[in-house]
Amino acid sequence: MQAIETRALAKTVGRDRRLFHDLAMSVSPGELVAITGDSGVGKSTLLNILAGLDDADAGEVLIEGTSLAPLSEAARTRLRRERIGFVFQAFHILPYLTLEQNVALPLALISSDGAAARSRAGAMLAEVGLADRGRDYARDLSGGELQRVAIARALVHRPAVILADEPTGNLDPDTATRVLHLLARAVRSRGAAAVIVTHSAATAAIADRVLRLTANGLVEQVPMPAHG
Repeated sequence: MQAIETRALAKTVGRDRRLFHDLAMSVSPGELVAITGDSGVGKSTLLNILAGLDDADAGEVLIEGTSLAPLSEAARTRLRRERIGFVFQAFHILPYLTLEQNVALPLALISSDGAAARSRAGAMLAEVGLADRGRDYARDLSGGELQRVAIARALVHRPAVILADEPTGNLDPDTATRVLHLLARAVRSRGAAAVIVTHSAATAAIADRVLRLTANGLVEQVPMPAHG
């Protein structure tokens, strides 16, 4: 079973600006796919449709075989909480919570035991190189450390799907490289399926496949070898 599958997706914005049409893709467990394309082509819109945060005009999205189309908003929310992890360009680490509390949030949202959630959050922080930082706050961290916290939070509830929107857009090149390799290792070791939207050639280079989004759908690209 594919972790992510789309069938004949179409999306138009405004009165008549077509973003894409007849878009089909699939992502297997353990696979990392990068989606590139010009600004305004609809990459972030596509990511939102995959997450069930936006609706396509036509077509279907399936997460582990479950179609999003017939689900109620409550059911979509539950699916996102249980099966999807998110990594954003702007980190979205809550400043009034400790790092441990931030990482444990997905577990709290699916009603996990508090002590178990804290234990798993601590283990994930250690895995991303931030052991013993669980009681710190966002103000104490660099951008690269904040993105590592975001990766820990995205993975802590063992989701089937990771969706990342320009995850290194606010990082310097050296930090971005370290964060990207950390993300790739973490995704693959857990057998998650990841879709990363990016303008960055360095980000695309870590992917198993690179797809360029155009108005006519997705075009397979030849990934450049990763460095570092």
